[in-house]
Amino acid sequence: MVPVIAYFGPRGTFAEMALDEVLASHDPSLGGLDLTGGVTKVATSSPAATIAMVRSGEADYGCVPVESSLEGSVPATMDALVPPASSGAAGRVQVFAETVLDIAFTIAAAAPMANEEVRTIAAYPVASAQVRRSVAELFPNAEFLTSGSNAAAAQDVAAGRADAAVTTGLAARLSDLTVLADGVCDAKEATTRFLVLGRPAAPTRRTGTDRTSVILDLANEPGSLMAAMNEFASRGIDLTRIESRPQRDEAEGRAIAGRYRFFLDAVGHIDDAAVAEALAALHRRCERVVYLGSWPAARTTGTPPPDQDESLAWVAAMRRGEY
Repeated sequence: MVPVIAYFGPRGTFAEMALDEVLASHDPSLGGLDLTGGVTKVATSSPAATIAMVRSGEADYGCVPVESSLEGSVPATMDALVPPASSGAAGRVQVFAETVLDIAFTIAAAAPMANEEVRTIAAYPVASAQVRRSVAELFPNAEFLTSGSNAAAAQDVAAGRADAAVTTGLAARLSDLTVLADGVCDAKEATTRFLVLGRPAAPTRRTGTDRTSVILDLANEPGSLMAAMNEFASRGIDLTRIESRPQRDEAEGRAIAGRYRFFLDAVGHIDDAAVAEALAALHRRCERVVYLGSWPAARTTGTPPPDQDESLAWVAAMRRGEY
């Protein structure tokens, strides 16, 4: 059966480009993703819709943006990763792969036109934040209009709703647009990290350059965050991301005043003894721990967890009376 992979669309978004990169570089020997026999790609309207398709079983996997080097984490993805408290393991999704794309945008119009003639530019909010200064210099008479995605911005131009779009080169070609400017971005070396996730399964095998991610709900009491962080620090585990999002009342869909959940990325794999110990300690300490997975990091940062093999062998020898 051909796997179905949903992605934050429509066609031509960076998410589709990221998915294509994961498919091209996938190593079947690592396990995790079962992509035998090709795949069927399905575009969705949002990161939340992508993850919902995975949860419901309509899609086997999903590809969503999670972190921009300029704008930080993608809130819509972070919130959608949190399973309903009543769903148990059935509501959890798990990450099996990631990729990092270098991000630069194409400014495209329906037909050739002078830069000063451009009055409206359709853009996804995350994109407009990354090109605002450049667009002001290139198109001094233009103002931004909000689009639902980078590809949707190109479609808005093709439909006559805007003079130009902040989009991708792929989306500009798909909508038969004329490129006015290419490689546009306010910052050099801008990147976005994308995740490929599915329903819970055995994680991708340990590679030695891995990332483990969890979501924590902590008791609302002094020192609870510090105590959770110490489970990693005391074991020499490097945290590469610590972020908070407001907890929400699931029935009413509103934020709970003063309550937050924490998203943590750690260097290492659940098969690393130190990481496994930290996760077990968090399970004892926290109100809820959601394991998002362990997978190969696309770009290595931080210090690997300490190798405990020698210490564990010493303990084993004592148990056998050999030390």
